[in-house]
Amino acid sequence: MRLEPTFPVPEPMPNGLQWTDEGLFVMGQHTDNVYVLGEDGRVTRTIETPTENGSGITVGGGYLWTGSNGRTIAREYRATDTHLSLVYKLDLQTGEPVDRLPTPDGGGIHGIEWDDGLLWVTAFEPAALILIDPEDGTVVRKFPLDLDVLHGLARDGDGIWCAERAAKLIVKYHVETGEEIDWITFPQDGPSPHGLSIKDGELWYCDADFPPEGARGWPEIGRIVL
Repeated sequence: MRLEPTFPVPEPMPNGLQWTDEGLFVMGQHTDNVYVLGEDGRVTRTIETPTENGSGITVGGGYLWTGSNGRTIAREYRATDTHLSLVYKLDLQTGEPVDRLPTPDGGGIHGIEWDDGLLWVTAFEPAALILIDPEDGTVVRKFPLDLDVLHGLARDGDGIWCAERAAKLIVKYHVETGEEIDWITFPQDGPSPHGLSIKDGELWYCDADFPPEGARGWPEIGRIVL
């Protein structure tokens, strides 16, 4: 396995990824903007959002969905800031809010993934992977996970990959049983996987952390070549 940096980051803290037919959507935690990157990695458009301390992004049902973690850490206060942990449903073109849902546990949310009309989200209190109905937030399925810092999600066949930033690994769980069926371990001196997406069978990641002194240059967007 090797980690292959791909595109220049559009801002200092890329913290969510989602490939679509239009390109790669990147959730920026520094500005809470969403950047759409073309196949060449260039920014084709920028979407301003009401997200606060954004982490996690997906596209589905004709909408843009973002994970909002409340009190921002990287920008000035805005009138739209709520300091609440929310799932935002946004207009795919303008970023204007259409609806919002509280997170299932009331805590932070770092990963979100569309799945045929439903949404997978991460939870921390306790650590879990939860499938919800985005119409009303009803919990459809919930799997407790033995991980600490859950981040990006990527739906893949009969499973869903979940990034764990602190342990630097990505684990694949069966979507019906929650059984662990595969995993990828990043080197300890490598990037910390935050956002996650899948394209043509390849996993893509982003790292929003700033590197320790002497380490190679993160933040970055890259893909995993197995």
